Amino acid sequence: MKNDIYSNCRLCPRNCGVERSGWDSSTPLSERKFGFCMEPSGIRVAVACLHFGEEPLLTVNGGSGTIFLTGCNLRCAFCQNYQISQQGMGKTVSIEEFADICLKLEAIGAENINIVTGSHHVPAVAEGLSLAKKRGLSIPVCWNSSGYDSVESLKMLEGLVSIYLPDLKTLSSELSKSLCAASDYPDVAKKAIEYMISKNPLKIVEVADSANPSAKKEKIENGVIVRHLFLPGKFFETADVLDWLHEKVDGKAIISLMSQYTPVPFKGTEEELERRKKALSVIENRLVNESEDADLKDLIEAYDFDYLFYQDLCPDTEWLPDFERVQPFSYKLAKPVWHWSRGFVEN
Repeated sequence: MKNDIYSNCRLCPRNCGVERSGWDSSTPLSERKFGFCMEPSGIRVAVACLHFGEEPLLTVNGGSGTIFLTGCNLRCAFCQNYQISQQGMGKTVSIEEFADICLKLEAIGAENINIVTGSHHVPAVAEGLSLAKKRGLSIPVCWNSSGYDSVESLKMLEGLVSIYLPDLKTLSSELSKSLCAASDYPDVAKKAIEYMISKNPLKIVEVADSANPSAKKEKIENGVIVRHLFLPGKFFETADVLDWLHEKVDGKAIISLMSQYTPVPFKGTEEELERRKKALSVIENRLVNESEDADLKDLIEAYDFDYLFYQDLCPDTEWLPDFERVQPFSYKLAKPVWHWSRGFVEN
């Protein structure tokens, strides 16, 4: 069944219709048939780690067990993970190896399994999660996506995923066309988010704080956290997003407003860099300033959301990942468990 789906791939809203099951990473380039995601049917993984930079409800005490998959069905010009999402960095793993990674993350204390950017690999990921659960995986699974998911593919994850972490990047078709190469992004993301919420009511529990046993922390076991990254100079676009979230999401899911936009020191061919520069020209490619930060705080205070995280300004850019390294992030943010260049990492 999985190969049938990949043989005329329409997993995501791109509807490429490409044969993805007939080649793998060893197949000569001339014989590969690329869809938009540029990936074959086999799962490719870049990095797995305990991540402490996610929302507190996800990291809790042990960190979120993130698995970064290779490829993406968007092409966001500002993507900090561009090495794996757009430049193909990663290694093919079998379904059994994918399950092994999940189980290893749980064994070293992960609060959840966090699948990052898997919209182009739903059937294979679902198969891997099913195997991991049969072998004893008991922590919740989080689907961490751009929001550019088809409802049909999300249905394949029912019973396997209990936490959803979608982006809502913009409600402007013009902006999403320029920045993400998807003019239909707003409509697709809104439908996907509403579906996620309809199937996954919030469940938040209190657990002991490992650093202070007399205190408590909140932990999400079921539900949706919708992320929105503020783009410098695009205050009114963010206001539109928050207006929709207030109407459709508030009280049903958690909202995470992020102000960490950071210009990335991209590497690539001259043609690739020029194309990226042109795409980024529609925004102000810089750090968020204090005036914008104050305006955002005023805006969320006016809306009085039921449950909203807001990320304070951070001028430090050292957190930007480099997936060439076994430790892609700073040591404060992550503990590596598996890397595409080495497999499992000894800690």
